[in-house]
Amino acid sequence: MKKRMAELRAFVMDYLGMAVALALLLIIFGVFAKNFFTLTTATTIANQIPDITIVAVGMTFVLIIAGIDLSVGSVMALAGALLGVSMVEFKLPLPVALVACFAAGLLCGAINGLVIIRWRLPSFIVTLGMLEVARGATYLVTQSRTIYISSFLEWITDPLILGLSRAFFLALAIVIVCQLALSFTIFGRYLIAIGTNEEAVRLSGIDPRPLKLLVFVLCGFLTSIAAVIHTARLSSANPNAGYGLELQAIAAVVIGGTSLMGGAGSVVSSFFGVLIIAVLGAGLAQVGAQESTKRLITGCVIVVAVILDYYRHRIHKPRLPAVHSGQAGRQAGANPPSAGRF
Repeated sequence: MKKRMAELRAFVMDYLGMAVALALLLIIFGVFAKNFFTLTTATTIANQIPDITIVAVGMTFVLIIAGIDLSVGSVMALAGALLGVSMVEFKLPLPVALVACFAAGLLCGAINGLVIIRWRLPSFIVTLGMLEVARGATYLVTQSRTIYISSFLEWITDPLILGLSRAFFLALAIVIVCQLALSFTIFGRYLIAIGTNEEAVRLSGIDPRPLKLLVFVLCGFLTSIAAVIHTARLSSANPNAGYGLELQAIAAVVIGGTSLMGGAGSVVSSFFGVLIIAVLGAGLAQVGAQESTKRLITGCVIVVAVILDYYRHRIHKPRLPAVHSGQAGRQAGANPPSAGRF
């Protein structure tokens, strides 16, 4: 009974708190911005967030295992560049071009994961290197010019229902599926366990390396899906696409409550974080805030979110009893750490 009450209280704190913060932003901008409460504004925000939402989902998994991926912006640019070049310059059919796009994301994610687990290097340094490698490769592929793809992919971002695009519904489906995987599968529970105490997972007889590799590969693959949506929305493959995307994704995930220290997180909460950043940006634009002011306020929101994450981590830090290696295996299989809530 006490456990269920604690889970209910945590649910209320996580999701109701995010909903209240989002509602407050809507009310504030609804009062100060004349045309904020309109269907046009709502659909515009919804149709602009699918790519960052999908990247944030991948980033959520990475942060849960106490990692970080700074290369997502450049990887998205590279995947989009390969998509554009394949269709426009090599005249390849869309399915083949999509394979090239997805292969780029998978390959970059696999390289990140393999280097990190093989040499036990910090993910910050490895993905920072990949950020430069992928960006340089993007400039080589595109010859530093924008590739215009005409209307090949417009159907992805065209309105489908109530002005919402297929890309939005795809992003929403990815959020739901990944949250279910995180909450109700052994895979999700192992990720939480790795982020909480990787050494304990190793002593329990579970090799965390394949799981960590899979997380970085998944992040790369989701980034390539975001590249398709981003390229479709702009009808072009820009070699400068994705600049700062990694910071936006990390900000959304942290605002959503995923711990930078690993071991806790929720895909749905990250989606709320994306919504908060999108509403904040749209609202500030409608009240006439300058770009410098928007960046200042957004930065302050991120810092506050990190501080709250620090105190939340201290309050809810689990007290794990000392476990011998023999006992750890039985406990990991029978009662693994709880995954992100749904």
